[in-house]
Amino acid sequence: MKQTLPLGRVAGVQVRAHWSALGIAVLIVVLLGQTVLPQAVPGHSQRQYWLVAAATGLLFMASLLTHEVAHALVARWRGLTVGSITLWILGGYTELGEEAKTPRTELATAAAGPLASLAIAAVAFLAYAVLPKPTLAASAAAWLFTMNLMLGVFNLLPGAPLDGGRVLHAVLWGWFGDAARADRTASQAGYLLGTTLISLGLLGTLLWSWLGGVWLALLGWYIAVSARQELTVKTARAGLRGLLVREVMTPAPDVAPAWMDVEQLVQKVVLNSRQTVFPVVTFFGDPTGYVSLDTLASVRPDLRSTTQVGTLAAKKRPVPALAPDDDAILLLQQPTRAQLIAVVVDSGRLVGMVTGADLHRILGQAVLRPSADAPS
Repeated sequence: MKQTLPLGRVAGVQVRAHWSALGIAVLIVVLLGQTVLPQAVPGHSQRQYWLVAAATGLLFMASLLTHEVAHALVARWRGLTVGSITLWILGGYTELGEEAKTPRTELATAAAGPLASLAIAAVAFLAYAVLPKPTLAASAAAWLFTMNLMLGVFNLLPGAPLDGGRVLHAVLWGWFGDAARADRTASQAGYLLGTTLISLGLLGTLLWSWLGGVWLALLGWYIAVSARQELTVKTARAGLRGLLVREVMTPAPDVAPAWMDVEQLVQKVVLNSRQTVFPVVTFFGDPTGYVSLDTLASVRPDLRSTTQVGTLAAKKRPVPALAPDDDAILLLQQPTRAQLIAVVVDSGRLVGMVTGADLHRILGQAVLRPSADAPS
């Protein structure tokens, strides 16, 4: 996740905060200091409200971090590698270096976060029970109890990509003995959950609070989209497993020499090629980017003879270079919607390229492969 601020390490795991998490933290403090605490316990100075609001906001962000650290610690205990933790607008995200190899490992890892939130809610409730009332401390404890209870319960809803969706996936995986079937069911549950929340949110804008309704609808939209994307990624991983880059690539592609002008390239290469994208290479054959038919068409006809291809390629994001015998899974680490996903280089020579169409073809075959391999 881009645009993050490093916050250090917790239990050896790198922790980062997305800018949206900082915005939510500020919003929580403002909401507590201006509305929640003054309404719950009137009669205090504004300075006291702000101090308690700031402390409560920090405790809530710490509870979000605890939720994610619980995921990370259990994942590590179950033998998984943990990359980093990122806090953002919808809570947090723990990046794992690999997928769970057994249903039990996935179940334990997924359930750890919501259980941690529910445990924090229990502690906050006990604090509220023993604190004198009405006081700012008791009101802050009540708010922390409510928010962590909601966080724990919401994350247990059975739909990907929520923790509850992963719990559902683990249970179905163990029940069916088929991870792919569990993927599809958990994704469908996540999409249904997302569309339900969207409907409730739109209804809420009419009957209750427009702000709360819009927020619920946006949350539902995120869940629905993420559920579909997660299924796509898992299907892609399954489809590319065991394949090499050479089995996916377009071999010996037509290239665009960087020193050529656009008119020369069009006449000598493009009009005689079946490709829609062309790797740009230097005089020594080093790939420096790519140009597409759309990029070339954007150059005015009267400027084509004076515009070098290399200047157009410089505007494109650098294209990663892979070897023919690299694992094809590496392709998923690149922007898969790009026209040119990677160039393939062997002994310093460009021998192939992987386009979006190449990857789409392989993934389409992956969807058909299980059916073809299934027993009749």
